[in-house]
Amino acid sequence: MAPLFCCTSITPYRPKTLTHERLFKEFMSWASPNPDIDLDTSPALDSAPFAVQLARQVNYGPLESRRYFTPGDAGFVEVGEKALVDANFKKLNSCVNNFRCGAHNRFFEVNVYQLDPVNTHHWRSDVAWPGTEIDL
Repeated sequence: MAPLFCCTSITPYRPKTLTHERLFKEFMSWASPNPDIDLDTSPALDSAPFAVQLARQVNYGPLESRRYFTPGDAGFVEVGEKALVDANFKKLNSCVNNFRCGAHNRFFEVNVYQLDPVNTHHWRSDVAWPGTEIDL
């Protein structure tokens, strides 16, 4: 499985303190040393307190990966996007935490999702409704 970040020298990009900062910090402290990741084939998402989306892309370039994680017994467990959609997870944060690596020209976006949160700020807060299907 590919590492989450390209190296350990990623830095926050325009950092903001968010309402759910604790969830971001919990994920980032686990993800920073490039952990061993298990793919949970049958996640119990109804008991998961939250899920994290990590998008990785070339800075101003193509998306390389979009991965999802939920807290598990030993850190976080990778889950599939379809499992989150089926469980009705929705975007929780109104702002995202962004990170970049200048050495490898990579950009990382971290989003938090929960089961049925109340969030009127985002009109595209649903993983099941991809941005490519929005017709303006």
